[in-house]
Amino acid sequence: MKKFQTLLYYCYSHIAEAEQFAADHLTFCKSLNLVGRIIVANEGLNGTVSGTKESCEAYMAAIKADERFAKTDFKIDDVEEPSFIKMHCRYKAEIVHSGLRDPNIIDPNKQTGKHLEPADFQKMIDQEDVVILDVRSNYEHNLGKFKNAVTLDIENFRDFPDKINELAKYKDKKVLTYCTGGIKCEKASALLLHHGFNDVYQLHGGIIKYGKEAGGEDFEGKCYVFDNRIAVDVNTVNPTIVSKCYNCGKTTPKMINCANPECNEHFTQCDECGEALQGCCSVECTTNPRKRPYDGTGYYVKVPQQVNVSSKQLS
Repeated sequence: MKKFQTLLYYCYSHIAEAEQFAADHLTFCKSLNLVGRIIVANEGLNGTVSGTKESCEAYMAAIKADERFAKTDFKIDDVEEPSFIKMHCRYKAEIVHSGLRDPNIIDPNKQTGKHLEPADFQKMIDQEDVVILDVRSNYEHNLGKFKNAVTLDIENFRDFPDKINELAKYKDKKVLTYCTGGIKCEKASALLLHHGFNDVYQLHGGIIKYGKEAGGEDFEGKCYVFDNRIAVDVNTVNPTIVSKCYNCGKTTPKMINCANPECNEHFTQCDECGEALQGCCSVECTTNPRKRPYDGTGYYVKVPQQVNVSSKQLS
């Protein structure tokens, strides 16, 4: 039996004095011996935390006991070891960076796409009047995506609003949005509705929940996650590998960060190219004097920063 769990969750709910909440919440998480990464903003919480089953159960109970976060939906993975090394809890302007900060225009607590449970999403994805829209970044959908999904050429979710005009041709379709855990779809679907899309849906709980409840059917490849696992399996029904090595083109499910910290590019790379290039995306990056030692994982721990409650962190 696996001794540890990893929790993925978010909740849009106003937090008064969110900067101080972030500092206090960091202390609370450390008291439970949790590790992970949590973003706190005035608009809510977004986190992935990992620890023993007992610590994770205590954390979930505490979150749900707070009336502001009672509706939080936790995605739970049993893991062999904690999925992080450090505990981070930071205050930011948004819990997922989109640039959509005006609640008079976008407010996930007032209007979003219709939430589809995995079984309902699965029933709709092959309908002729449906468009499946991946709202994630390039490096994420290059690793894996739903069959026939529309993908966007974006480096970060904050680029999504600039793609609305490209999607206008789908206004008369049923648009089914999806992302890793659901958080990006809350604002993406709301923005689509704001721009005149009439029939917008979102996969509740995202790819992770779909894998657990629907077997991940027709999700091709792996799912990128924001912890030291980097990629996780989703599809147990008809799995495939769709990603290719950035360097040689060989099919590979492995994604890493470039060992050159000044590049830090997310990319897929086979083991052979990883060894040859020391975990770098190019020969040029191998010559950087700050290049990090490559241990085969391509995951590098970030240095934690203390929460500064005296000034706002807007990026």
